[in-house]
Amino acid sequence: MKLLIKIGGTLLESDETRRSLALQAANLAAEGRRTVLVHGGGKRLSRYLEQSGYKSEFRNGLRVTPPEILDAVLRVFAGSVNHHFVAELGAAGARAVGLSGIDAGLVQAVQLDPALGAVGRVEKVDPALLNLLTENGFTPVVACIAGGTDGGIYNVNADQMAAACGAGFEADELIFLTDVGGVLDGEGRALPRLTCDQAEALIASGVAHGGMEAKLRAAMSAVQTGAERVRIVSGAEPDILHRLLGGEDIGTILVNVP
Repeated sequence: MKLLIKIGGTLLESDETRRSLALQAANLAAEGRRTVLVHGGGKRLSRYLEQSGYKSEFRNGLRVTPPEILDAVLRVFAGSVNHHFVAELGAAGARAVGLSGIDAGLVQAVQLDPALGAVGRVEKVDPALLNLLTENGFTPVVACIAGGTDGGIYNVNADQMAAACGAGFEADELIFLTDVGGVLDGEGRALPRLTCDQAEALIASGVAHGGMEAKLRAAMSAVQTGAERVRIVSGAEPDILHRLLGGEDIGTILVNVP
């Protein structure tokens, strides 16, 4: 089985949750499941920028990335966040390899919108490196940075990165681990199942906004381009990955059909 698991950056801020997820991912690999991890790190980047005197700006859940903060993006996403998680995975027994989309041309992007700066829209995924690593028992850990055919570097929303890598890798399961219990309705209740039309309605009504809007758009893109479903669940739940893969109904499942 091929798994693509996206881990929200907020989850990695908690030592306990980070260790738990590392152990779960290591166990999946030990069971022979070919697992790719894609992670965010937005909260740590915002804190880093704030300490440097820079105020973060977001539009529709996407971080505005002018040239002057690109080095910080690289330092935090492909540096501290990635390396700390890779180290935790190694301690749990996984043969983890830290990557970004730049490595081996894994993910290529183009500028999404000049007003957003160096924010990229994924154009192409070459899964060769993911396949090579997972076929040989390694667990790739991918930071949400992509290269461009022009030699540029782009900050890619982690959910969009995960959706694109999942499609390229032809993952059997695409799981988004977040810091809430799933997609919430207007009353704050987790919705067990969503279609793309229902997700669009949540966005249009303003119920799903900011980071959740970006997450839903990425999940919709995944199911509209071949994924059977996307699971959106709380990564802080105990033993969440084995419970999900064991068939337990947790969080929200997004599908393309009514």
